[in-house]
Parts: sequence; structure tokens; C-alpha cells
Amino acid sequence: MSVSHQKKMTAEAVPAATILLLRDGTDGLEVLMVKRHHELEFGGGALVFPGGRTARSDYDPDLADLVDGATDWPTEFRAFAIAAIREAFEEAGVLLARDASRGELIDAAKLAALDEFREELEQERVGLLTFLRQHNLRLACDRLVPFAHWITPRNMPKRFDTHFFLARAPLDHAGSHCGRESVASLWARPHNALASDAPGKLMFPTRLNLMKLAHAANVEDAFSAARAVPPVAVEPWIERMPGGNFVRIREDAGYEITRIPEHEMM
Repeated sequence: MSVSHQKKMTAEAVPAATILLLRDGTDGLEVLMVKRHHELEFGGGALVFPGGRTARSDYDPDLADLVDGATDWPTEFRAFAIAAIREAFEEAGVLLARDASRGELIDAAKLAALDEFREELEQERVGLLTFLRQHNLRLACDRLVPFAHWITPRNMPKRFDTHFFLARAPLDHAGSHCGRESVASLWARPHNALASDAPGKLMFPTRLNLMKLAHAANVEDAFSAARAVPPVAVEPWIERMPGGNFVRIREDAGYEITRIPEHEMM
């Protein structure tokens, strides 16, 4: 196969964002996870962090006036942060936004009043800029901490270029699945989520990021560790090794596992 044909066969990676919503539970750090609908084409039935592809509205230049923090980030990267907040609202019912007049994070009562707009945003029947202006909101991008950056392997038919962010969930935002893309939700300690892993339940990046998160005792510990080591782009590849084919990732990505048998990757 020629090089040009190989390039032609490689699917373009779709920009996407994922958010790890954290809280300090009675037994330690907890992260909000959702179960994807089993009929979804990508990751159906898997336990994941809320997230999805960026939308056109995430790149609206006028949004720059309605975000706290991220003002010095490149426009494209700011769009990933905006998408992460939007997806957390649509898929998990947590909205990292402030009342533009008072400067305070919205409370549970305001969140409940906005719940009907989760599907409106998801279906792009209303743009994010319009939504924020109508409800006098500002996105709290300053609460996000970059955590990881994964790109789907080149041999996959559907690929994503995904930025992962950490964020502390507001105290009175309990989180709830949308019932469409996500059909269940739970707050889990990273160790417990890993211990309950079963074939098809955790995707490779989810598993490794849970392992990475499991080293943190609390939310501030997780933030400190993420800020100390900025994420690098991780794009797994398949390599023939003694014992069969293995999925490999770069050694300097900050993960304790850098290869798994190909059949274990979903």
C-alpha cells in the first residue's frame, strides 16, 4: 500500500473534550462518571467521564467576553474548555457557570431552572452564546485544569482528538445523566471504578486516567499534580511484540502502564 493511500485511509480526528468532575467524599476523592447508551456507535455501554465533540458554537469569538479565565488561551484550546463545560451540563447536569451580575457560581435552584436547556443545547436548537446571554451567565473556565490529551489511533475508523480537564463540581450540583447519550451516573472513587472493571466497561484512556487520578487523596491534590506536569499528546499505536500485538503509548506521558494486549483495548 502506498503512503498516499495510507493517508487517504486514515480518518480525521474530530476535536472533543472530556471533563473529570471531582468532589471530596467521606472516604476520599470521587469523580462523576456516566454510562453511555449501549446503542451509541462509539463506546456504547462504557463507563466514561462526561464529554463529547466540540460544537460550532464553542468557537464563537463572542464567547471570549463571557468566560472567566482562559482569556490568554489560544482560541482553539479555549473552545475545548468551553466544550467541556457545555458537555458537563448536557450529559451530566452540572453547569460550571456564574451569575454575571453577582459573580457567584449558580446554585442548585438556578441549575434546576435551566435543566430544560440541556437537550436544546445538545441538539443545537439554541446556541451556547444565546443561552448564556439570555440567562445572564458566564462560563467558569477558570475552574478547569488541563489533565490529559488523547488522540485515537490512526488505524481506527472513528477518531477523536480529546482534551481532558479536571474541575471541582459545585457543592450543590449532584449530577444527573441525560437519559439519551448517558443512561446512568454515579460518583465513584477511582480505585473502586478500576476494581469493578469488566470487559467493555472502561475504555483504555478512561482506565489509565482513573489510575492517574487514583494517586490523589483529594481534589486539591489532584489539581496540584495536574498543574505540576502539563499533559502531552498521547496517540496509541499497535506494535508486534513477543506474545502478540500490543497497544503502546509514549513512555513520558505520565502513566504507570504504557502497553496492553491489543484485545484488551476497546
